Amino acid sequence: MIFGISIVSALFYAFAGVLVVSAIGVITSKNPVHAALYLVFAFFNSAVIWMLLQAEFLAIVLVLVYVGAVMVLFLFVVMMLDINIAQMREGFANYWPLGAAIAVVVVAEIATVLVVKGLGLQDAAPVAAAADAPGNTQALGQLLYTEYLYPFELAAVILLVAIVAAITLTMRKRPGLKQQDIGKQINIVAKDRVRIVKMASEAPPAQSGEGAP
Repeated sequence: MIFGISIVSALFYAFAGVLVVSAIGVITSKNPVHAALYLVFAFFNSAVIWMLLQAEFLAIVLVLVYVGAVMVLFLFVVMMLDINIAQMREGFANYWPLGAAIAVVVVAEIATVLVVKGLGLQDAAPVAAAADAPGNTQALGQLLYTEYLYPFELAAVILLVAIVAAITLTMRKRPGLKQQDIGKQINIVAKDRVRIVKMASEAPPAQSGEGAP
């Protein structure tokens, strides 16, 4: 206990505070690379909070998928492109009413959850049943491959169609497009790629002052 608060609660509030600060840094940073790094830091803090809530699978997926793949790709794109920061920030103030409305809705939802939990209005039966339930990873696997098998397979098919569609769009015929021809690469021979040219040796140029009468 720390000042009447358990260790888990203290860690939760500490990482939640750091998460809020990093989230503010994402939207206030003028440099897109710094904003992306703030977002990576926010993802790590979110993963720690998931671990404290005993949702290990979600924490590992958050780190592997978002931090290890999505954010690395985002950083690569940002660092490769020449982004005009001034042009991106033009008209930014026009969207503050929508952003404020979304923030109010999120705060209201969080406050509702805290009030319901504080008043003890939640049903105690699911909580007692959850205490005897298996781990979240095992429970998630059982739900995905039993009760939600068809929606899970449907989502997999949709993702597969999206991948095929993205590849098809990049392979369309366009003027000046260079495409890879696997057959030509396999059937290539050295004499078609390398040409040996024999040239007669040339005498070095005479230095200034040499050979003058």
